[in-house]
Amino acid sequence: MKKFFDDIKKDMKFKSAGPGKKLTEDSSAAPDRDQRSSGAKQQHRDAPSEGSQRAGAAALARIEQQRRPKVHTSQDAIRNQVKRELEAEASALADQDKAETAEGTDVASKDRPCLSVSGVYFTCPLTGATLTKLQRDVHIKEAILMRFEEDAIEASVMMIYTFNKDKEKVKAAVDIISKYVENICKNPSDDKYRKLKLSNKVFQDKVRGVEGSREFLQALGFTSTMLPVDGQEEDEEFLVLPEQSPDALELMKERRDRLQRGEPVRAQLDRQAQAFRASDGATRFELPPEFYSLTAEELKREQQQRSDLVEKNSMLRTKAMRERDEQRERRKYNYTLLRIRLPDGNLLQGTFYAWDRLSVLFAFVRDSLVDGWQPFELIAPGGHKLHESSDVALAECNLVPAALLSLAWDGAVQADIAAAGGKRSDLLKPELVQNIRTLS
Repeated sequence: MKKFFDDIKKDMKFKSAGPGKKLTEDSSAAPDRDQRSSGAKQQHRDAPSEGSQRAGAAALARIEQQRRPKVHTSQDAIRNQVKRELEAEASALADQDKAETAEGTDVASKDRPCLSVSGVYFTCPLTGATLTKLQRDVHIKEAILMRFEEDAIEASVMMIYTFNKDKEKVKAAVDIISKYVENICKNPSDDKYRKLKLSNKVFQDKVRGVEGSREFLQALGFTSTMLPVDGQEEDEEFLVLPEQSPDALELMKERRDRLQRGEPVRAQLDRQAQAFRASDGATRFELPPEFYSLTAEELKREQQQRSDLVEKNSMLRTKAMRERDEQRERRKYNYTLLRIRLPDGNLLQGTFYAWDRLSVLFAFVRDSLVDGWQPFELIAPGGHKLHESSDVALAECNLVPAALLSLAWDGAVQADIAAAGGKRSDLLKPELVQNIRTLS
């Protein structure tokens, strides 16, 4: 139908263009010949009337404005289409990453001698790959799509909870799909519950816009089918489920429960654990831009305002005012780089979220030590002792964007170990010691 109207439009444009002419002929003689030729040609052409032209143009406009339902023929087609989109997105992000890296290298070479850490990295829980922030989301999407080959239910549940940021919309879609399953299980022989009309208002408003919802329904066994509708000339798309056996219905309930328990796939922060030899430069930190929630220009502006801040801090202010300013200052940072000075002088370094709790820091230190079972305490700058049991964030302890802490063993336990002759030479685990470096 659309092709028919396209042909009409082309014919109309051709007719309105007028007769052609040779480039070498005299333009002054053209009008008379144009009139004669147009009169002769008009006798042989059977042009549509003006009313027909308007009707055709209106029909074509309606067709172009309508969004026809997109029929997914198979899971392979879905995955291939999304994979192509992700590859294009990944390519664009890679180009952006290269440009930003090159720019960051230029800035570092001019303004910074050497970064304390090359950047912020993440680990994909599905593949174990180490990723930059720009690579993270695209890689996780690809990993989820590849999961369809192993478990289409699990992959589609991951899609629903990971690809959609609006939690309320996800919950609404999950509730509607769960209701579909419940109706089918209660009325297994009634085929009206096994036919989902895609133009249905509830489906359109609650389900269709949530990525992964259709894939989940197809993983349950629904297939796309064009069916006639009473009072309509054209068929409409339905998702149709064949009649299920009792065992298949029980399996559907289990899959519905998996959907309701679903959680988003989130990349885990790679702590980039690193050991350093004893150094006088342990308190010197040079951080990459990823550690800040500010842009490069905002950071420059911050540096220019430091003199104003010094003057402001010297003014008499209430405790509440100081606390508000400190809290505002802490929120400028997304991550923090922490170094822990061990009793033997060596340093342990790791990257953390600015709002990680103290228990996360203590767990990281314990996992890095050979004798992590031994009780120890961490001492913050200024001599303040940190307590693992306290539910306090690193930012609230003024440990952002970087800080040097000290580790101290429990004196009584150390005395017992020394008396038993069980003191060890290396404190850090071998995998950290063998890659130990010197701070530049």
